[in-house]
Amino acid sequence: MTESQQPMPPAMILCGGQGTRLREVTELLPKPMVPIGEQPIIWHIMRGYAAFGVKRFILCLGYKREEFIDYFLNFHARSTDITVRLGKDHGITYHGETFEADWEVTLADTGIETMTGGRILRASRYLKPEDREFFLTYGDGVSDLDIGELLAFHRKNGKLLTLSAVHPDGRFGEMKFRGNLVEGFAEKPISSSRYINGGFMVADREIVSRYLEGRPDCYFEARPMQEILKDRQLAALRHNGFWQCMDTPREHKLLNDLWNSGSAPWTKHWQR
Repeated sequence: MTESQQPMPPAMILCGGQGTRLREVTELLPKPMVPIGEQPIIWHIMRGYAAFGVKRFILCLGYKREEFIDYFLNFHARSTDITVRLGKDHGITYHGETFEADWEVTLADTGIETMTGGRILRASRYLKPEDREFFLTYGDGVSDLDIGELLAFHRKNGKLLTLSAVHPDGRFGEMKFRGNLVEGFAEKPISSSRYINGGFMVADREIVSRYLEGRPDCYFEARPMQEILKDRQLAALRHNGFWQCMDTPREHKLLNDLWNSGSAPWTKHWQR
């Protein structure tokens, strides 16, 4: 089997945080379950990966994990017409398939207060032996990034971790480059002409054993990523297209307005 014929790696999505800056809606829902249109943002993120053939998803859950369980257990019932048979021969018939019919979604309980590194470590048990790498992202941002290009870039550069570099709006710490290698980070740039980590990443599974084992509760973005950086194993693909996180009510409204306009930029690859 050639590399192009191999199944796409699974996507691990960090979904356990409390989303305090979006508190007016996350009091009732975890941030990845906050809706953009009729579906939660986690569905939009997963749909973006699925457009490139990703069918396996590992969700790292914590805060209000029951909302994810309810959503995915009842996904088909909410997405199609159904016939419910009551009584002795009870059962359910789903009328019609959905786009998501071949998705495999693992709902991994990674703890309420666990930090991102600990979540990755705990959820890594659901990687299969043949998974030499996996996609890694957060459950609160969308982009028109070409996932296939990101994976090809990761494999070509041969580093353990590949980030997506996107233009910020001045609120985030920026990355410094030498070629495709990341050399360091700086806090809160003044302008949006520089790049930040957009959160769409590819990781070799070696990062788990090399940087996370023995650290059951650490921020992946702190010591582990700094060690990956020190080892010169961190690269980044520059993405100049659309990217938007959903940290605030203003950003939530922006994404809903774009979706309701009928031309949401992050759906660019969905017709594949």
